[in-house]
Amino acid sequence: MFFLQKAIRIILGSVLVAVGINYFLLPFNLLEGGALGISLIFHYLYDIKVGLTFLLISLPIFFLAWMYYRPFFYNGIHGMLLSSVIIDMFYPLREWGAAHAVSPLLSAAGGGILIGIGVGFMLRSDISIGGTDLLAQMIARKLKINSGVMIFCFDILVVTVGSLVLQSASILLSVTTVLSVGVTASLLVAAPSFRRERLHYRNH
Repeated sequence: MFFLQKAIRIILGSVLVAVGINYFLLPFNLLEGGALGISLIFHYLYDIKVGLTFLLISLPIFFLAWMYYRPFFYNGIHGMLLSSVIIDMFYPLREWGAAHAVSPLLSAAGGGILIGIGVGFMLRSDISIGGTDLLAQMIARKLKINSGVMIFCFDILVVTVGSLVLQSASILLSVTTVLSVGVTASLLVAAPSFRRERLHYRNH
């Protein structure tokens, strides 16, 4: 039963991340943090698929995880592979998003919240989609510092560089997306039901 729930959360989380990116972020050239943000930058500059770029960025990081932090590898590889595929499968949503979007600010917040829900669902089963978040976790463990702080620093660095490289990108809107993702995912992970689930699985 646990493995079925885990599989459902990987699929549902990946779909939510894909909808958040394609429907909300792409129509306004909005950025996210981490490897997804880097993938968006390459997409806007060179029209390369977001999911494919995310996969290529994540693979060497997962190789490091396999070498030095094996549990991180096992907890992230499935989410990373599935998310990469589904992000590109849902690319046609970009046209719908462009046709029905209300404003860049609402899209930045809405996309961030949706991505945060997707990431949060996966984190509920200790699943990470990888990317630079995984790298930040490994660095944080090595330096013995808070992983959330390290992930946030990576995210801010990516959106800052992206805003400088892309004239159409707004750092304010991108930071709105990053904060929406972080706050939403954190609230889901910290939810009481999540703590009860983890206690249940530890006792079985």
